[in-house]
Amino acid sequence: MATTERKIRVLIVDDSAFMRKVLEGIISADPQFEIAGQARDGNEAISLAANLKPDVITMDINMPRMDGLEATERIMTQNPRPIVIVSSESRQGTESTLRALKLGAIDFVSKPSSGIDLDMKSVSVELLRKLHMASKVRVIRTAALANPGQRPAAANADAPPINSAETNETGFPLVVIAASTGGPATLMRLLPRFPKEFPAAVLLVQHMPAAFTSQLTLQLAEVTSLSVKEAQANERIQPGKLYVCPGSHHLRVTPAGRIALEDGPRINGYRPCADLTLESAAKHGGARVIAAVLTGMGNDGARGAQAVKASGGTVLAQNEATSVIFGMPAEAIRTGAVDQVLALDDIYGAVEKLVDQICRFANPVGSR
Repeated sequence: MATTERKIRVLIVDDSAFMRKVLEGIISADPQFEIAGQARDGNEAISLAANLKPDVITMDINMPRMDGLEATERIMTQNPRPIVIVSSESRQGTESTLRALKLGAIDFVSKPSSGIDLDMKSVSVELLRKLHMASKVRVIRTAALANPGQRPAAANADAPPINSAETNETGFPLVVIAASTGGPATLMRLLPRFPKEFPAAVLLVQHMPAAFTSQLTLQLAEVTSLSVKEAQANERIQPGKLYVCPGSHHLRVTPAGRIALEDGPRINGYRPCADLTLESAAKHGGARVIAAVLTGMGNDGARGAQAVKASGGTVLAQNEATSVIFGMPAEAIRTGAVDQVLALDDIYGAVEKLVDQICRFANPVGSR
């Protein structure tokens, strides 16, 4: 006798009765989902999350009594469930959504500016896809994010030796970080470990819309000692700086070590596309390039990891246990180009060791 596949149970949290009805209609129309319950504010969300134990929660931000930020923080520290933020893409909404992601929310869907039924249904495919993905995530309590600025000991695994013959060109190291789903919270834990006088440049490709990358830049600047800015066309890449790729563009490193921004179409579904950044960085920097492929869904970064490895650079990947989604790291590992698979807290130690090796070979003792 055939067994019926268990449905994904969704808790809807929104102070608007109209929006709850719209979300209920979208979610209930898909046979894979069922509505576990509905909450009108953060207090109800916390109670229902504990009692109903839904597979996934849609969370509004602006609500009376308790907003979605506090509710997300309370749920993720007390009774963690996968949360997808459904909120405005206004500047205030963008900032709040990113803070929710930092607190442990899995992903977000932007409400259309008008919020009307027809417009909301236009994002139904994205909403259902992200709810389905989030329901499969193994969530953990986020209290471990305390003391993010504490720098760890060196990574567990020894970094592969640098071939001095491949580093005969002068220049500083270039670290390229690729991230997608789960990236904001991961970056908030990783980047505070980078010191102000870091002798390498850092390029970040995080999958998210342009309005969100500009706000992400501001939030990252609050937690890291690096000089953080959204990348601009034709600026020269310099050590000690973190360049965030705008969500509206692809980022390439030119042969002269400058930033080129391209507003072309999505590549394999991605814009920004980490593969393009990694491939161009590999051509420019060769063995001076360190790639770090972090949490995310899909395979962006896998082709770029191969380019970095082929040019003499080093590729790191976040391990499954600490990834929100082990898609991008797994695909990079599958290519055979990854040198080290590391827990999140070990990644900076490995990067620091590699940067030190590259700098020592580029500037040996006694050289001028």
